[in-house]
Amino acid sequence: MNRKFAVAALVAACGMLTIAAPALASEQLAKDRNCLACHATDKKLVGPAYKDIAAKYKADKNAQATLVKKVREGGVGAWGQIPMPANPQVNEQEAQTLVKWILSM
Repeated sequence: MNRKFAVAALVAACGMLTIAAPALASEQLAKDRNCLACHATDKKLVGPAYKDIAAKYKADKNAQATLVKKVREGGVGAWGQIPMPANPQVNEQEAQTLVKWILSM
């Protein structure tokens, strides 16, 4: 019985690592692209918290495309009058990865 439990626990832990690894890679990408200078996962800085972005766009079927465009081109008005600058250093694939991570919160 203990062996079955140990195997089940190991399988579950491996599954958690598989889920956690992309999140850690996405967070590192956000750090590398300087996103965390204006955003945090759980509190407003200059821009909104990522969890608040995820909540706002939860029911929006176009959220991924809308936010990828906003990351790359910038914008103003969705969260007040402080503009989000364009981020030309973030390529399309990186923007897709970042937005998917943000929307998963």
